[in-house]
Amino acid sequence: MTSRGLAVSPAVQSAVEDGRPVLALESTIFTHGLPRPRNVEVALDAEERVRSLGVTPATIGIVDGRPTVGLTEAEIERLSNADGVVKASLRDVAVIASKGLSAGTTVAATGYLAHRAGVRVFSTGGLGGVHRDAQQTFDESADLGTLASLPLIVVSAGVKSILDIPLTLERLETLNLAVIGYRTTDYPGFYIADSGHDIDYSVDSPADIAGIASVRDELGICSTILVANPVPADRQLDPALHDDVLTRALAAAAAAGIAGHDTTPFLLDFMQRETGGRSLDVNVEVYRGNVELGARIALAVAGGDR
Repeated sequence: MTSRGLAVSPAVQSAVEDGRPVLALESTIFTHGLPRPRNVEVALDAEERVRSLGVTPATIGIVDGRPTVGLTEAEIERLSNADGVVKASLRDVAVIASKGLSAGTTVAATGYLAHRAGVRVFSTGGLGGVHRDAQQTFDESADLGTLASLPLIVVSAGVKSILDIPLTLERLETLNLAVIGYRTTDYPGFYIADSGHDIDYSVDSPADIAGIASVRDELGICSTILVANPVPADRQLDPALHDDVLTRALAAAAAAGIAGHDTTPFLLDFMQRETGGRSLDVNVEVYRGNVELGARIALAVAGGDR
């Protein structure tokens, strides 16, 4: 189905219309987040994991100017391997579509397109957040404001520890974004299970999350429920190594005069090199865990396995 510039695959459209479970997946993880050929392997594995649980995957991206909910395997492989694929936040979608470009979609863009297609649950790796020194730069991810206006359930492992986690949590509160820990009240820091900051609420099952979403919808609250799902402690980046590398990464960025949108890629690349690729392995572990939990939540929302 194509409507007002949005293409929805037949499988996703049919599942949404029938009330069957669907899970949205972003594309920037394989267009910009992981190296080739691991990127396409992770993307296709995620879809297969979702299907194995009886849920329809809806990987979202932009192909030749067509925002698409439910990329085909060929489209995933193309976006994973093509040069010149851009990174699209929500502000970029209309421009990229009008220019006929191809893009991986961020959390903000993926969430918006998922909502437009009627998909209610979305799994990602980590959220964007408030950047360090935001008091001077006002540098804050568009993910936060966008999710504040969408009645989704989004599963993530928190925000990456290169960001300012305390300020991010403050902004989430201001924007009325509920943060719920999955079997924890420790807010995760993506690479590590516990960022050192607490959250107020936790749940023990996908059914609990579905129940909260149901009440939210009955009350007409239109903001996203953020499910914080930490990487298992035995698979996290060693916290001491993490703290050491992060400190050196921040110092290196300052010394090199790195600022603005160049900061995050610089810091993530530094983390990968200085951990010998271990941070990349944790990234994949995080994503797989969030995909599985998201699929189980989608089942619960649809009235299936709880």
